[in-house]
Amino acid sequence: MTNDPDHFFEQQDVALQMLIVENKGDELTDILVDALRDALGLLQDELEPTVH
Repeated sequence: MTNDPDHFFEQQDVALQMLIVENKGDELTDILVDALRDALGLLQDELEPTVH
């Protein structure tokens, strides 16, 4: 079995750590806001009534 998902998340963790270490709060805030918008969009799609 492959560890590709684990490797992907490890790379994300390293990238996040680098942003924090380099004191790039604005970039980190932008990433977090985009992630929240995506999550809210998914939740909104789940709440829309479906026609059967």
